[in-house]
Amino acid sequence: MTPEWLGIISLFFLFGAIFIGFPIAFTLISVGLLFGMLGFGDVVFHLMTLQLFSVMKDTTLAAVPFFLFMGYLLEQSGLMERMFRGTQLLFGPLPGSLYLAILITATIFGIASGIVGSTVTLLGVMAAPSIRRGRYDIRMSAGAITAGGTLGILIPPSVMLVVMGPVVGVPTTELFSAAIVPGFMLSAIFCIYTTVRCWFNPALGPPLPVEEREPIGKVLKDLAIGTVPMLIVTLATLGTIMAGMATPTDCAAVGCTVTVLMVTLYGEMTWKRLLHSVYETLKLSSMILLLVAASNFFGAVFSRLGSANFIAEAMLGLNFSPTVMIGLMLVIIFLLAWPLEWVPIVLIVVPIFLPLLTKMNVDLVWFCTLVAVCLQTAWLSPPVAMSAYFLRGVVPDWSLKDIYAGMMQFMLLQLVGLVLVLLFPQLALWLPAALRE
Repeated sequence: MTPEWLGIISLFFLFGAIFIGFPIAFTLISVGLLFGMLGFGDVVFHLMTLQLFSVMKDTTLAAVPFFLFMGYLLEQSGLMERMFRGTQLLFGPLPGSLYLAILITATIFGIASGIVGSTVTLLGVMAAPSIRRGRYDIRMSAGAITAGGTLGILIPPSVMLVVMGPVVGVPTTELFSAAIVPGFMLSAIFCIYTTVRCWFNPALGPPLPVEEREPIGKVLKDLAIGTVPMLIVTLATLGTIMAGMATPTDCAAVGCTVTVLMVTLYGEMTWKRLLHSVYETLKLSSMILLLVAASNFFGAVFSRLGSANFIAEAMLGLNFSPTVMIGLMLVIIFLLAWPLEWVPIVLIVVPIFLPLLTKMNVDLVWFCTLVAVCLQTAWLSPPVAMSAYFLRGVVPDWSLKDIYAGMMQFMLLQLVGLVLVLLFPQLALWLPAALRE
């Protein structure tokens, strides 16, 4: 058997073991060692050592725990609730004001936290009482909460983009700037969709009753208390990254420091909340970084066997246009994202396509943006969409059928956004080019 086919068989072993339920990181290492031994002998152990140490020395990945810690701190601080309430009161006279509050809060919070589960859960807890009281449509409410919660994995500083940069060999700052326009474009599409539908059918989202509205001064005060800390954190991290003043890792450390000072000054941080944030950061960052190291090793074995180039040559033989070929890749990624998290897809599947993308002269920044939008869309795709289960966990009286029906509306909107980025690459490439000038 040729080494190329040995590598392809290793993929079937890998995904089969993952689907059965074996831990992904240890499966990657085990399959890599097994097929590496079969393909090129004891050298595989030296390759594993080299690849693991290269990940450990990658300073860009140090930004992962910093960004996660920042998100968990803001989640625990209670500032998101005040921002949500202030936004709801500000747009109270408009039909669908609650949807706008959900989506705007999710967008702003997504800049500080890329943790989908936490964002969806918090939005569900905060919005559910108002949804019941205002008799809002459950399906559209579920769709707005889950769609808004997924924006955090796309809008920078996104942990997914931090991980994707070193894997693809693209500067993280380039990916951050490329994701800004598509991220806010999707948020705007969601807001326009809910507002227009409620304008023609107010029963979907009635305006806030007059007796529940508050003086504009108090509304602006609550909005400022909830929003200003987020804006300061954004300037301390994303602003400095985009300005080229420091590396993403340095900016993430600064963002953590500013976040700790901010929530402490606001009197919202307790010792218990701080410990919770540290513990959750440790768990999630350890999982992500172990997966990065394990997949880096498996990817090295797969490439050394020549399987990646073999697949690239086979796909080039199909004589499809680059646009059709990229569309095919996105379909594969979309389908795999149903049973899998974004981490194995970014670390295993995307590198397989790199030789083909290089041969087609595809801009990797643009492709990574497409992958990010595609993975975000998969979070809303029944029946495996995790966002539905996060929401159902905090709003158990909402049926999964209604949650799925609401998510499907917004998944179609996200597919529209994905097609727009595919057909108009400048949506992703304009800002990085402008910042380079």
